[in-house]
Amino acid sequence: MSAISRRRIDGDLHVPGELRQSEERLQAIVDTIPAFVWRAAPDGAKEFLNQRWHEYTGLSPAEAHGWGWKVVVHPDDLDRLLVEWQVILASRASGEMEVRIRRFDGEYRWFLVRAVPKFDDNGNIVNWFGSNTDIEDRKRAEERVRQNELELRGAIDAIPQAIIVLQPDGRRLFANRYMLDYTGMNPDQVYEDGFYARNIHKDDLDRVLNQRKMILESAEPGETEQRILRNDGQYRWLLTRYRPLLDEEGRVVRWYCVGLDIHERKLAEDRLRTENLALREELDRSSMFEEIVGSSESLQKVLSLLGKVAKTDSTVLIFGETGTGKELIARAIHRESRRAKRAFIRVNCAAIPQPLIASELFGHEKGAFTGALQRRIGRFELADGGTLFLDEVGDLPVETQIALLRVLQEREIERVGGCDPISVDVRVLAATNQNLSAAVAAGAFRQDLFYRLNVFPIQVPPLRERIADIGLLLEYFIERYAARVGRKFTHLANGTLELFKAYEWPGNIRELQNVVERAVTLCEGDVFTVDESWLRSDASAQPIPTGPLAALAEREREMIEAALAQCQGRVSGPSGAAALLKVPRQTLESKIASFGINKMRYRS
Repeated sequence: MSAISRRRIDGDLHVPGELRQSEERLQAIVDTIPAFVWRAAPDGAKEFLNQRWHEYTGLSPAEAHGWGWKVVVHPDDLDRLLVEWQVILASRASGEMEVRIRRFDGEYRWFLVRAVPKFDDNGNIVNWFGSNTDIEDRKRAEERVRQNELELRGAIDAIPQAIIVLQPDGRRLFANRYMLDYTGMNPDQVYEDGFYARNIHKDDLDRVLNQRKMILESAEPGETEQRILRNDGQYRWLLTRYRPLLDEEGRVVRWYCVGLDIHERKLAEDRLRTENLALREELDRSSMFEEIVGSSESLQKVLSLLGKVAKTDSTVLIFGETGTGKELIARAIHRESRRAKRAFIRVNCAAIPQPLIASELFGHEKGAFTGALQRRIGRFELADGGTLFLDEVGDLPVETQIALLRVLQEREIERVGGCDPISVDVRVLAATNQNLSAAVAAGAFRQDLFYRLNVFPIQVPPLRERIADIGLLLEYFIERYAARVGRKFTHLANGTLELFKAYEWPGNIRELQNVVERAVTLCEGDVFTVDESWLRSDASAQPIPTGPLAALAEREREMIEAALAQCQGRVSGPSGAAALLKVPRQTLESKIASFGINKMRYRS
């Protein structure tokens, strides 16, 4: 044997001694660590437990070696622990277990046991290394929470509000009886992954999940509002309040979520927003006049009918020429009715484009059509409990007439794009300047709808049949418009009243109002006078507005009839003949009347 080989062998003879010294030093360190540390064989039997473990349990190394350590495990935990330990051994991966271990004085405390395998170069497990961490305080805190939950669960089930209990990470632990009954779920469905997608309206889901995530991360109280699917298939608005339960160190132990049904409040808020919008529209729109002025016999007959029908809920159809004050009659009926404290909602059926009239009346759901970016409440819902006034009802398209008939018969509406019927309590008043009987005969207006609207007809007389009222109206409007400009008139110029009475007023009271307003603006001094050229009885001598109607007089009728044919008899609105000819609707109506043109024969 060579010298080199001998020296190598001689040197190796010193290795076991060095290893022993190294192991002794390592064991001294392990024994002084303020934690329980151990080593086990590949089959799970303990080969080593540090000094801290022996001091805590009171077992000697010989007593604890192998599987002797089992004697300090709580009897109720032993079987479970052995099963979990075998599962970890079989998995060949790190694992954790919770177990109660007996102290030398007989007291049991909870420990978290962690085990990690060590492999050799061939992938075989050489040893298992582990540690035991005292979690008694944490377990006691959890136990206190569990006890509190058990005590509270009975009370929570009796509370008439939806309540859900969450873990700190948001996982659901419990839903009270009210929540289950409200949603129609069984207890197992509370824990399903599709819980939120199943119960929350799809339009609210993403927003609510983002808000919920922010609340849980903040560990602060928070709120969300969402529509929840009720057991009857209806979505209702719920306000969910999140409140955290904290331990002594300020950590979230549980989340308590309380759901409050706010559906009626949300509907009221939507209705209030829409009412405010309608009110702003009404304030921006110049009304004909604030009061019914006059004492003529024809007007008194109308007021007598008004007084009789106002106290009922009958549908009223108000007939009359343009400018006679049909809306004023409708408002008076509402003010004298039992619905006077609720909304009066006006809809000009001729001023709304035909594709949008159904949405305006009945509302629409989000996505019902291009541009429907959110759900909108219609005028019928807005008028719930009050009065809906359909002005120029004769201009409703046929498909909307069918829907209106259903509402009058069933007292239910469906929003555009929706499928759920919505009950409404609305009194309908309608008005028209058209001959609806002729429209029915021409097929332009549904006969059944006409009968439903014409329960109580009121014919408002034109101003030419109220000659006795012209003096009162003239005085009323002069005083009104003079006050606006800070002026005062002492008397009328000679012949002015006779001039007003001699004129036929094709535009009725609205035309009288406009003439007075213009005269007040132009008059000088304290004497009210008017330009006689404004009030000539000969229609051809009246000033003709600018636009296509300024063409030769002999072509006027031809142009009006061509426009009516192109617009299918419609006069007002964006698709009406007045818009096509670029003249005021009242002017065109006056011209149609003066030429004796029958609009109905142009209706499709």
